[in-house]
Amino acid sequence: MKVRLPSPLYSYTGERAEVDAQGATLAEVLADLERRFPGLRFRIVDEQDRIRPHIKFFVGRELATDLAWPVRPSDEVMIVAALSGG
Repeated sequence: MKVRLPSPLYSYTGERAEVDAQGATLAEVLADLERRFPGLRFRIVDEQDRIRPHIKFFVGRELATDLAWPVRPSDEVMIVAALSGG
């Protein structure tokens, strides 16, 4: 499936905005991405295995609320990061 990433994570993917991944759940997709792009998962998920507050996942057009969210090979996963700063 296609995974679209926010620009703050491009440095982990060789400056790519879109990568391919495999998995039946968001957790499995992130595990696949972490194998290929070490350090990426920690920017998205905290030490308690929760999605960080400034990160949102969309599977298709639906907001995914946890890592157990199912995905299909034909789905597109979009990771969105909130902007912050002053």
